[in-house]
Amino acid sequence: MHFPRVRLVAAASALLLGASVLAGCGVTRGDTSRDMLMIIPNSPGGGYDQTGREAVSVMVDDDITGGDFTVDNVIGAGGSSAMTSLMGKAGDENTMMTVGLGVVGSLYSFGSDYRLTDASPLAQLISEPEGVLVPGDSPYESIDDLVQAWKDDPSSIAVGGGSSPGGPDHLFPMQLAQTVGIDPNDVNYVSYDGGGPLTSALLGKKIAVGFSGLAEFEGQIEDGDLRVLAVSGEERQPQEFLTDVPTLQESDIDLVFLNWRGVLAPPGISDERRQELTDFLQAMHDTPEWEAALEKYGWTDDFKTGDDFEQFLEEQDTRVTDTLQGLGLL
Repeated sequence: MHFPRVRLVAAASALLLGASVLAGCGVTRGDTSRDMLMIIPNSPGGGYDQTGREAVSVMVDDDITGGDFTVDNVIGAGGSSAMTSLMGKAGDENTMMTVGLGVVGSLYSFGSDYRLTDASPLAQLISEPEGVLVPGDSPYESIDDLVQAWKDDPSSIAVGGGSSPGGPDHLFPMQLAQTVGIDPNDVNYVSYDGGGPLTSALLGKKIAVGFSGLAEFEGQIEDGDLRVLAVSGEERQPQEFLTDVPTLQESDIDLVFLNWRGVLAPPGISDERRQELTDFLQAMHDTPEWEAALEKYGWTDDFKTGDDFEQFLEEQDTRVTDTLQGLGLL
């Protein structure tokens, strides 16, 4: 059986304008038409990218949508540029976009008037814990070592994450600080636009500690260039390179922190098409290929659609605003 190929397109975007410049393309079934577009709100290799490309791959390989896909990385402003691009496609019934907690935060951090519920919510796909990363030769051998040094002099330890204020890599260290008795306002947080820049900052010793999802750091962790002190889920991660890493709770730190990712469509599409797109994602979710992707990346299956997903998005908006207001950032 012949399956349509995925067309991959890299894009760079102006920080707040969301204008994309297509840098390359693949080949579809003998022509240059495209049936579906998946917008990714960060660079190739990041968490949104992994989630979006895995979902597209399953939909293409199983011929779920009956057409071709283009994957378009719209980079800039922590996901706000991608959201601007999505909102500019109002009424386009052939577009989807991966989103998550980081995009929620970036919309506030970069002064956007949009919220995720202004688009057409389709489905939440996954949730995942974050990890506490240090360089391979860091003096912090355990999460207890880090917490003790951090409590002694919070502002002297530069910590970073691959998301804007209000995103998961920012919320996690703020909540961790609060849990261990540090004023979040004393945390010296440095924001990076994705896992690539965060990796460079850690390896270049520009920061002492990084907070992020861990799937995109597998190579550096296996090579020993980076170490993971703890993960933020209820249980240890199943990936082989993380099975020895304790949870925060195992170190008597009473915190569970989860990031999540889902999919939106542009505003203004018909109810019928919105349901059809949701059904595509449901069919994708129910495949053994998607189950294998969950296991590969250590993602938790957290599928929600309809009113449940819309209510969840409203709760996540409140989660971000409460934190930012507490830090005096709103």
